[in-house]
Amino acid sequence: MKIQGKMFMWLSVFVLAVAVVYGVWSKEPAGTTALFLAFGLCIMIGFYLGFTARRVDVGAQDNEEADVADEAGDVGFFSPHSWQPLALGVGGAIAFLGIAVGWWLVYFAAPIILIGIWGWVFEYYRGENQTQ
Repeated sequence: MKIQGKMFMWLSVFVLAVAVVYGVWSKEPAGTTALFLAFGLCIMIGFYLGFTARRVDVGAQDNEEADVADEAGDVGFFSPHSWQPLALGVGGAIAFLGIAVGWWLVYFAAPIILIGIWGWVFEYYRGENQTQ
């Protein structure tokens, strides 16, 4: 993760330089603002990756003498299936349709979105002090 953090920090320096040059030459506010916002995003991601890399175990990607096989194994837990993104997608589609049709559609979309969020948060919850 240290390498990715450094990459984003160097990318932020490049985007800042491009934003300054673009802003001076073009005098166009929308593109200049977008580039400065991209600079901010690069800084945030780089800081997060660098901050997190100091607190986790050193991975094979940060070890100069590591082999490809050193990174083998489980990467993490990924949900095999979930219906919650479907509920969130349908609720979000209805909510955005409310912009074109009428704001009253948001009243129908909000419960669907809340059910999707509730289900996603508690998808693997099995109660207090219970193991799987």
